[in-house]
Amino acid sequence: MKFGVIVFPGSNCDHDAFWTVEQVAKQPVCFLWHESHDLENCDVIIVPGGFAYGDYLRTGAIAKFSPVMDSVSSFAAAGGLVLGICNGFQILCEAGLLPGALIRNTGLKYICKPVSVRVENADTPFTSSCEERQVLTIPIGHMEGNYFCDDATLARLQRDKQIVFRYCTADGETTPDANPNGSVDNIAGICNPGGNVLGMMPHPERASEPELGGTDGFQIFQSLAGALAAK
Repeated sequence: MKFGVIVFPGSNCDHDAFWTVEQVAKQPVCFLWHESHDLENCDVIIVPGGFAYGDYLRTGAIAKFSPVMDSVSSFAAAGGLVLGICNGFQILCEAGLLPGALIRNTGLKYICKPVSVRVENADTPFTSSCEERQVLTIPIGHMEGNYFCDDATLARLQRDKQIVFRYCTADGETTPDANPNGSVDNIAGICNPGGNVLGMMPHPERASEPELGGTDGFQIFQSLAGALAAK
């Protein structure tokens, strides 16, 4: 099994994701330059967090045109596993791999803090090491993390269990006060209908080692490694 971490100009969390896969999950991993079509036979593609180039226009609006994203789209269509974290979630929405959009936080301020998220769907390759309704503590760091979609899309996400994470209180209640950015239905992460593409605003790589203050985020990478091993 092999992981690939895409590098865009201006990325600042690609090395964090690389470190977590290589040093914590102990899995083979390589960097994938955004101008290349070659995914180098990777089994999982990570579109990492961090500010990518073109954010001044709209987050992900330029990144979606990178040659690598054509390959990622084909890879996902064939059932390949794709994880988009924070800015990566935004890019996946802009590229049409996930529905909806990420807009400015309701408070119009950058937010960086640990939050609680509830696992809504543990039956995905990204959450199989979790339990349904389990509460994880994972940091966020974003200005545009307010997930938005129309009513029809939201109803479909709810019906088809495509909502994977919701912001919640420490005891698992999805109250408005637990929503840090105003996302519709407290959404913190969604998957595509096939369950092989996940976008999430919290940064699991920032909660994968005890030295970082918690290891809840590592369950995402552990789940992916398990899913690949099962194949």
